[in-house]
This record gives sequence, structure tokens and C-alpha cells, in this order.
Amino acid sequence: MEHYVIIEKLCSCAKREGLDQITIFDDKSKAKGAADKQLAHMQGSFCGKHEFDVTEVDDHFVIGMLGGCDCSSSAKH
Repeated sequence: MEHYVIIEKLCSCAKREGLDQITIFDDKSKAKGAADKQLAHMQGSFCGKHEFDVTEVDDHFVIGMLGGCDCSSSAKH
């Protein structure tokens, strides 16, 4: 069974870094580990205008944005 790590919305920081919106894993624990690692990276190195969290949905892991995204694609971070 495949397990996905999904970035719900690619903000300008995620786009700038070229992150994939969906990453596929064959093992649920590896997907969870990758989601947690990606979350830590996004929380620690993005612009800081918003926070993210990970939610498990049907054996997949969705990285969602808490609140709205008010950074623009032209903003310098």
C-alpha cells in the first residue's frame, strides 16, 4: 500500500525551494518520518508568516497551513 505525504498548499516559500506537493512511500512509518522532517524544515526555514501542522488522513500525512498565507510570490524571504 502506498502512503502519501501531501503539502496541502504550496506557499511561495515551498515553491521557491521546489518542494514536491506529493511524495509517495511504500511504508507508513517512513511516510510519517518524512512528514515530520518536512514539517520541521518548513517551520524552521520558511519566512515565519505562518505555521504548519501534520494531520493523518486515511493512512496518508497532510501538511497543512495554520491560518492563511499572506506571503506573496514576489516577497523576499
